[in-house]
Amino acid sequence: MILTVTLNTALDLTYRVPALVPHASHRVTQVIERPGGKGLNVAHVLAALGHETVATGFAGGSTGEILRTHLAGGPVVDALIPTAGTTRRTVAIVDTATGDTTQLNEPGPTVTPAEWSTFTAHYTGLLADADAVALCGSLPPGIHVGAYAELVRLARSADVPVLLDTSGEPLRRGIAARPDVVKPNADELAQLTGSREPHRATRDARRRGAHAVVSSLGPDGLLAATPDGLWRATPPAAVKGNPTGAGDSAVAGLLSGLVEKLPWPERLTRAVALSAATVLAPVAGEFERTAYEDLLTRVTVTEQPTAA
Repeated sequence: MILTVTLNTALDLTYRVPALVPHASHRVTQVIERPGGKGLNVAHVLAALGHETVATGFAGGSTGEILRTHLAGGPVVDALIPTAGTTRRTVAIVDTATGDTTQLNEPGPTVTPAEWSTFTAHYTGLLADADAVALCGSLPPGIHVGAYAELVRLARSADVPVLLDTSGEPLRRGIAARPDVVKPNADELAQLTGSREPHRATRDARRRGAHAVVSSLGPDGLLAATPDGLWRATPPAAVKGNPTGAGDSAVAGLLSGLVEKLPWPERLTRAVALSAATVLAPVAGEFERTAYEDLLTRVTVTEQPTAA
């Protein structure tokens, strides 16, 4: 079983409009509602790849009830716990004329110290059956900034490999707890290391404690500093569509490859193919299967020089 953690879950709403024009009224042609938050996106992709997947985190209020209704009966096992606050919503507005997406993210509910204590006990119990765990996304208000570092240490104590995908101070503290993989994007990596040169920044991030660092370069693919070397994975061409959730699909590719004990080039190939195929899908947490299978044969992975 693969466990995903989404402390700041969301109900994702996707609105499709013929063209997005500032200061104008719009007729929405399609509305899609689904469970969201980075870890839940990862969980849905893992399940689509055939992995038994359990999702935990917080859900509360009427929005949380709707989110859990969408999970019921699906391939992802719901192990969310209640919070007194109301789960946030995120709104993606897709301009169908250009393919561009505008994202609006509400803040999450405030989590109390008692709720956090309940969650960590619940999480520790779930680790007993986990082959790997993904810790994903922002921290909701009320949770201390070292929360991910705490969860990384609990996973390491249980001998469960852990992937961390967050940003800012939670990333800085979390990476020092020595997760197996961290997956920052270019901006998050620059904020962490002070460098925008991808090779230098990725190597520097690994020196801060992570076993491996996989940096997302957007449409240019992934750069990975691993115990087996420095690798660059590149898609055959840029794809146009909705990029929401593309990074989460890359996380699913990396984590599934870790569980399946694939060599790093194969893990990176899967991650890049899933990421690109997600851009072509209408909503986060999904990917175009035919595109994914085609991209698997056309992603290029090359070993990079390790010298600075």
